Amino acid sequence: MAYTIDRHPREESPRLGAMTLRPVPESVPQARRWFLKLITPYSPACSVDDCVLLISELVTNAILHGTSDDPWVVRLEWFREGTSLRVEVHGAGLPANVRLRRPGFEDTHGRGLPLVDSIADSWHFGPSRFGGTMVSFEMAHAWPS
Repeated sequence: MAYTIDRHPREESPRLGAMTLRPVPESVPQARRWFLKLITPYSPACSVDDCVLLISELVTNAILHGTSDDPWVVRLEWFREGTSLRVEVHGAGLPANVRLRRPGFEDTHGRGLPLVDSIADSWHFGPSRFGGTMVSFEMAHAWPS
């Protein structure tokens, strides 16, 4: 796993940090640990625990649903945009496959995006600039204006 932390983000480069993860289940706890470690110096006002939960869900989805004939990785990036924190997860696969489901009581899968939808202030998906799919969430008011 590789990671980057930007100690002094600027408006023209608001990225606070990034990680590149292998598409294996062990990457999910790594993403949680490293995000927590790398976001702590910024002292966001939003719930970091909520962000860690949502990151777990999106990285898990990227690993489970990513498909490619070529080797691929999962990329995790987070940005400060004004007072908001935006987190992006990039993986292989098609944006058309991202959908908000309403799982039944006995379903064992399908709760990740409903969690994102209920906790984040907003979320989006579409083509990734790296190829594949990007799913993001935003936590408004993460920092004072």
